[in-house]
Amino acid sequence: MPKRYLITGGAGFLGINLVRFLLNKGEAVTSLDMVDFDYPDVCDKVRIIKGDIRSVDDVHKAMADVDIVIHAAAALPLYKPADIFSTDIDGTRVVLEGAAAQKVERFIHVSSTAVYGVPDHHPLLESDELHGVGPYGEAKVAAEKLCEEYRAKGMCLPIVRPKSFIGPERLGVFAMFYEWASEGRNFPILGSGKNLYQYLDVEDLCAAIWLCATLPEERVNDTFNIGAEKYGTPKTDFQAVLDAAGFGKRIICIPERPAIMALRFLELLHLSPLYKWIYETVGKESFVSIDKAKEVLGFSPKYSNIDALLRNYHWYMENRDKLQSGGVSHRTPWAQGALRLCKAFF
Repeated sequence: MPKRYLITGGAGFLGINLVRFLLNKGEAVTSLDMVDFDYPDVCDKVRIIKGDIRSVDDVHKAMADVDIVIHAAAALPLYKPADIFSTDIDGTRVVLEGAAAQKVERFIHVSSTAVYGVPDHHPLLESDELHGVGPYGEAKVAAEKLCEEYRAKGMCLPIVRPKSFIGPERLGVFAMFYEWASEGRNFPILGSGKNLYQYLDVEDLCAAIWLCATLPEERVNDTFNIGAEKYGTPKTDFQAVLDAAGFGKRIICIPERPAIMALRFLELLHLSPLYKWIYETVGKESFVSIDKAKEVLGFSPKYSNIDALLRNYHWYMENRDKLQSGGVSHRTPWAQGALRLCKAFF
């Protein structure tokens, strides 16, 4: 008999990939999101609740008859700090309370490796100290603490900490890179571009969440880093997309310190979509150990960094004529602001 899943943030980038993944597994799915669920291929197969995770009534309505909750809803870093804290902390609390009242079998919390902040060592382990950078990172740390409280009360509550995940439907900051590549431009990278930097394909993230939903409780009731097993550097991995674009363009490395100072200034003036966690980590090594997920869950990523980037780029090329920029979610291309003027130099 199919399990009944509730996906918070079901209309988002991860949400829609989870919806399709679970439907392909024969499961029943409810989506709770405050934006329209505009996916014609699956909208008649999903119970759709348009609502806010901060609303007790909306959560109560969505939670009816649910077996497993996948909490993927979050206000991303481009949101106002007040919205990030109220959504990612208060909203998580409301969903946890609703899940406890419903006595769900499991509550899978999608966190982020942003909880590690800007680290001073690698690879990062689940046991490392948490240092959230900016409102988003701080809120993710606080949300995990709430989850741990409910786990201590007896709820089966796996927490996954994915690296930045990409794949079909992912836009956001990656749309800028894909646009520049498709127009035959070089692409700038902060620093030497030789630092190891790990990403994750969204399909592999869905597979990890599925393992957390289906394996025995005693194995999954824990916290797991999730990332690609094969990854390179920004210079090698992003070059693969420029090669696929076919214009013979290259990754251009620019001095990190002055670039960071300029990006801080542009962010302060709201002239750039890039925020601190992006521009202060892209030039540094960033990778987590996935050994725990491999050993405990049997997690086995299918896609490398390059595979994920190319899958995402090909999806972008097939759909770019339908895209509208200016949003703050992963499903829309972010407005480039002053960075668009930099095109002339690349």
